[in-house]
Amino acid sequence: MRYVVGIDLGSTTTKALVLDEKANVLGRGITNSRSNYDAACQIALGEALINARFSVLDSELQRDGVREAERTAWTRTLERIFRLRQFRAQLEALEEELKRVLVRFDLKAVYADAVNRILRRMNEEAAALFAEGASRKSDFFRDLAGSSYLRHAEEESRGEGLAFGPLAGLYDKAILEVENLPTAAGDFENHALGALAEMDGPPSKLASSVERAAGIELKQVGSVGTGYGRARLPFPEGQIRSEILCHGLGAHAMFPNTRTVLDIGGQDTKAIQVDDSGIVTSFQMNDRCAAGCGRYLGYIADEMNLGLHEIGPLAASSERPVRINSTCTVFAGAELRERLSLGEKREDILAGLHRAIILRAMSLLARSGGVADEFTFTGGVAKNPAAVGALQKLVFENYGKVGINISPDSIYTGALGAALFALKETSRFDA
Repeated sequence: MRYVVGIDLGSTTTKALVLDEKANVLGRGITNSRSNYDAACQIALGEALINARFSVLDSELQRDGVREAERTAWTRTLERIFRLRQFRAQLEALEEELKRVLVRFDLKAVYADAVNRILRRMNEEAAALFAEGASRKSDFFRDLAGSSYLRHAEEESRGEGLAFGPLAGLYDKAILEVENLPTAAGDFENHALGALAEMDGPPSKLASSVERAAGIELKQVGSVGTGYGRARLPFPEGQIRSEILCHGLGAHAMFPNTRTVLDIGGQDTKAIQVDDSGIVTSFQMNDRCAAGCGRYLGYIADEMNLGLHEIGPLAASSERPVRINSTCTVFAGAELRERLSLGEKREDILAGLHRAIILRAMSLLARSGGVADEFTFTGGVAKNPAAVGALQKLVFENYGKVGINISPDSIYTGALGAALFALKETSRFDA
């Protein structure tokens, strides 16, 4: 099976999206961006290809005449066990790296027992993370493992009189190496067959379909890269496209009636106008400052000691948003602390911050040509309920009733556009 891939290297996350030759989405993958861009691309693509194998598996089950309800139930159970095995493989890689760090810094005699106890508890808790109906705050190994490790490290520092700082520092050093290992999460065949063995009497059709899905050759025939870090992608110059072109084309592919696109990324915001073919007709971007972008929200989350995924829902619960004077990261911390010292509620401050961010985006939209029906919101911030709520309100106030499209896969819009460019190039050479 031939495929093309689009990779969007953002300042915060790297996304990969795989299309087949008929422009069907086979798989998506995402990972934290890092200084090693080659590794980030490999890991995101590896996850997208694993995801693609599950799409192939579903096709194989359909070919065997398995009904949709059964296919969904079987693959959901298989993938849940698959992800648990993947997580445990990454834990093993983390354990090996922690051992090396202990030796390298001559800390084995003091901290080895505590680290072993922490890892044992993390392994014991892993099954609950991937149990049926379990809710996880993140799907990134770094986040899941880090939350568990630091919680147990704090317990160790209280019970054994060990210093928390060095214990936490051990994790920070080890995880940098582990998350740059493309092989740490394993492959589809190994984990899928292992997951089958762990299932309680897996159906014979599922077992045979897994074997066929694992055996099908996936051949990459094209690739295009985009994103904030596109200049550092390990791609030839001819396989690089701008974020603006990719978000415009990707948004049009998701919602064909799209005429205006807003992408709020980690480091920049883009207001884009497209025609009925998804071709960009005009655009505006913010300046080099990351004020009003995803990185700014991450900074605010750190200042409030919250996870990035927590600030949107908290802001959405506000009843009296405060007026924020600046969305500059240089001054944000000072204003935030001042507001808190005056007794302002956290949710009200956060609601004001989200509104200030969207106001900056509205200025870009106006300069790019305004908001036309339909309007599509892309990028990671499109999953933030407070940002979405503020955008809907301000668009209505300024432009009236406009259809606003937000996809659950909005963060992959740029990667989708890149993959579509790759498919066009491949088709041109095949013709």
